[in-house]
Amino acid sequence: MNQDLILLVDDEADMLENCSRLLRSMDYSPLTASNGKEALQRIEEESPVLVLSDMKMPKMGGIELINQVKDRWPGLPVILFTAFGSIESAVEAIKEGAFDYLPKPFTADQLRHSIQRALEAVRLARENRALKDQLHGQFKFDNIIGKSKGIRKVIGTIKKIASNNSNVLIFGESGSGKELIARSVHANSRRSNKPFVPLDCAALPESLMEAELFGHEKGSFTGAHASREGIFETANTGTLFLDEIGELGMELQVKLLRVLQERRIRKVGGRKEIAVDVRVITATNMNLKEAIKERKFREELYYRLNVISIEIPPLRERIEDIPLLCDSFLKGFFESNELPFKPISKRAMERLKAYHWPGNIRELQNCLERAASLAEGESIGPEDLSESISQPDWMELEYSEAKKNCLESFQKKYMENLLKRCDGKMSRASELSGMPRMTVYRIMKKIDMLSDG
Repeated sequence: MNQDLILLVDDEADMLENCSRLLRSMDYSPLTASNGKEALQRIEEESPVLVLSDMKMPKMGGIELINQVKDRWPGLPVILFTAFGSIESAVEAIKEGAFDYLPKPFTADQLRHSIQRALEAVRLARENRALKDQLHGQFKFDNIIGKSKGIRKVIGTIKKIASNNSNVLIFGESGSGKELIARSVHANSRRSNKPFVPLDCAALPESLMEAELFGHEKGSFTGAHASREGIFETANTGTLFLDEIGELGMELQVKLLRVLQERRIRKVGGRKEIAVDVRVITATNMNLKEAIKERKFREELYYRLNVISIEIPPLRERIEDIPLLCDSFLKGFFESNELPFKPISKRAMERLKAYHWPGNIRELQNCLERAASLAEGESIGPEDLSESISQPDWMELEYSEAKKNCLESFQKKYMENLLKRCDGKMSRASELSGMPRMTVYRIMKKIDMLSDG
């Protein structure tokens, strides 16, 4: 059963009734609207896959409807039909963006053929976009930034296992880049020209998760106005990425295990089993072995998912990668905003390296975007960083590093206060501080305060 929603738009009730009957006989689900304005509201509410519209209607005709659809839903195809068929109106409709044109009266076969062509074009366009992204290397190894031992190990593992179909379980803290690694496995596999479909298992309540995973039939629950495929079907022949797998409820864990064993799914409210060919990659920031002991995660599912494991080191364990990540993030920020590039000062980089990064790469990227937006000088300094980063907890550092940072902080605060007291006059600063003028000058130069003097 194809139960795709198709919107019929016509001001003649008989036309709507006859076309609806035809669509149902073709296993489509018809929606109806009597004019273009009503059609826009139905599209907003129901998200049909195709629009069939009359050319001549009150309030808003077919050509104006096409223009509205192009602006608001550019991937949604529109097929126009009219009793006023002519070469000129057909050319006008196609020129304005109609996918096809059917003169009234048309046969059921003509309608079926036009619909099939439109839906096939949508499917191909979606696959071509995905393939284009992958061929541009969006998720090849170059996008995994780092030279640390931990990251080199991750890349080495991906190279070894990407070409096979084994399930992969990725471990890593929040913000460490688990989806990036999953996409890289997919992009370097033999499934790279097939769909990559991600789902966050913590994003939906358990009552909706089963339908999201396996799909549902029309009428299987309140709000199920049409049959829908789940992400296993969407990802068929490709890769399915389930993030935060530890958040999946125990009942769904049993159903997922069955699918992984049998490679078949059954929609909610359905009886027919559907074969699926999907490589499953999962990820978690949870200690699943502890969850198994606490009876919160099924042991047999853990071993089914964990055929190959990849562990992403947290950012605090790959400090040498921070300059490379900063350079990449800042180049992207300044280029996308068409602004001149600003490097990170040495002192700001020291602060970034000293910070413990509980939010990992995601926190670093947010921090840099904020700093780049606020920086007024030619480079990004410690003052542009958030307070938690610009003033690290010295007690967590090695003694020599803590002493150095404390001294710099003391010198900066002392000199700022000194220059205020002496109105910026170096001779007066020397007198009040009891230090030679050259010593005052040297300290100011060291902590980048010469512009204040």
